[in-house]
Amino acid sequence: MKRRSNRSSPIKQEAIRLFGSGAIDTIESRGWDFLEGERSGDILRNHAGEDYLDCVSAFGVLNLGRRNATLAQELKKAASETDQGNFPMISKEKAELGEALADFVPGHLDCAIFAVTRGEALDAACKIARGATERSVLVTEEGGWHGETGFSLTLSSRKDKFQFGPLIPDVEILPFEDETSMSLRIERGDVAAVVVESIQVENHCRQHQSGFLRTVETLCRKHGTLFVVDETQTGFGRTGHRFAFMEAGLTPDILVLGEALGGGMFPIAATLLTQEVNRFMNKHPMIHLSTFGGSDVGCRVALGALKLYEELKPWDEARKLGDTLLASLEESVKEKSSPLLGVSGCGALISLRLSSREEALRLCRGLSQRGVLAAPGELAEDAVVLRPPLTLGTKRTQKLISVVKDALDELTTESK
Repeated sequence: MKRRSNRSSPIKQEAIRLFGSGAIDTIESRGWDFLEGERSGDILRNHAGEDYLDCVSAFGVLNLGRRNATLAQELKKAASETDQGNFPMISKEKAELGEALADFVPGHLDCAIFAVTRGEALDAACKIARGATERSVLVTEEGGWHGETGFSLTLSSRKDKFQFGPLIPDVEILPFEDETSMSLRIERGDVAAVVVESIQVENHCRQHQSGFLRTVETLCRKHGTLFVVDETQTGFGRTGHRFAFMEAGLTPDILVLGEALGGGMFPIAATLLTQEVNRFMNKHPMIHLSTFGGSDVGCRVALGALKLYEELKPWDEARKLGDTLLASLEESVKEKSSPLLGVSGCGALISLRLSSREEALRLCRGLSQRGVLAAPGELAEDAVVLRPPLTLGTKRTQKLISVVKDALDELTTESK
């Protein structure tokens, strides 16, 4: 049965007045035309009391599910015992989270700079790379999506970024996985950093061929270029591994971590550096600050999230989830009448490719009408990305597969 639209609600009309009709039209085109109500685990309930399996997960933030009970209690306790703190000063909370991150993340990424959003964390990485190397050029690959702020917007392959006027100079976007172009550019010796996503999530979960990024890392080491890995959507177990760069055998100089660090209970992100890179920060203290980055309350919540990640090891469940989803949906691709042209991804991060942007939006609406929330790709607009909580479980996974197949069948029927 189709779910009722929220089109005539007074709250929606007020939202149009306050936020603009364009934003509301976009939300409705994805089947998100309701008010978020109660939420718990993998379920979001709308204003009418209808349940949805949340496979948007705030774009990879809610790895541990909606309103995780342990983190909710940690937030409540932290708010009763501390506050934001003076952001340039050291506190017990900041120190403990920094130490925990150094232990949680492999390699020698021992130094942390806290942020609020992924874009801010990526911008910090770029600024520090330029300062540490005394070079200005930043190189990335076509097809990336790094956020909404200055450097992150410029590095992203989004078409609409030019509407904001002149972007940050000395940023070069090379063809995806073009080893020759990458080698020639790095060998010129003026590149501050190469910035890559482990998996290009918004571009149909496009993955690199085995060994390419290791080659890039080797070139960076040889020519004094820093190797920056953006794990804002792939980190903390979403790909079926603690971090995607671990599976690829990489050793970043700078690692960008997104808001999954706070488990969806408090906004916090981080940029991790090696001691070698951090020498620049030691020479130039206070050169980069974030008013709300690493608030004491946020650090307490993030520390609780890290403990949960260690305890639950949700990447193991995510890996099983991904294997099941891929195996089932790849069978759908083989069906002659299926509108599904391809499926890619890993872990709790699966992308479904359709024939057009319009068909991807139709699939999002069809999923919503059946109680599953999903988002179209920001770059591959003809794709739909599924990002369920990592702890979805076997029963919910089977339900998700069933709903996806039903929605695909409906697309097939409508196209006849």
